[in-house]
Amino acid sequence: MKKYILTLATPLVLSGCIGSNAVTEKVMTFNLKAVDNRYARGGLNMLLAPVYGVAVAADYIVFNSIEFWSGKNIINGKPHIFDSKMDTYIEVNDQIHDSLKTAPIDPLTNQRMIEKGEMQKIDDNTIQMNITYNNGEKATLIGVRNDNDVSYYLDGELVTQTSIEELEAYLQTNA
Repeated sequence: MKKYILTLATPLVLSGCIGSNAVTEKVMTFNLKAVDNRYARGGLNMLLAPVYGVAVAADYIVFNSIEFWSGKNIINGKPHIFDSKMDTYIEVNDQIHDSLKTAPIDPLTNQRMIEKGEMQKIDDNTIQMNITYNNGEKATLIGVRNDNDVSYYLDGELVTQTSIEELEAYLQTNA
């Protein structure tokens, strides 16, 4: 069991913990916006010490690693610091393969946003929304009621199910 955990932990530890620390930055921004007095901010900083610990761990283990391998932070959208262009002491990029000059995977972002959605009632148990995204792609979302449950399909593929009670509770809390 120890060998299995060590095998899983090693890539995480060695996968590039340097990054923009976006989660920690969000906690620091909250700390600064909470109060305008420097001493109160210092006190709040001490109270938030456990939160900072969790934020740093999340940055180092998850978000900075994603940022390193994708080349972009998924929280703040900043490029990875290692991709910064600057005058360097040693230049090696001219001597290596192009695949070693950039992040190996595309940034984990979803650039699509719904630009237009048209709802129509198909029958008493079915509604359909025709979606047009900002990049021109189109999709169809269909909600089908079956007794006390509603199933949602995006382009024919089941994406989620919910109950009528859950929908009513959601409407009451978000109306």
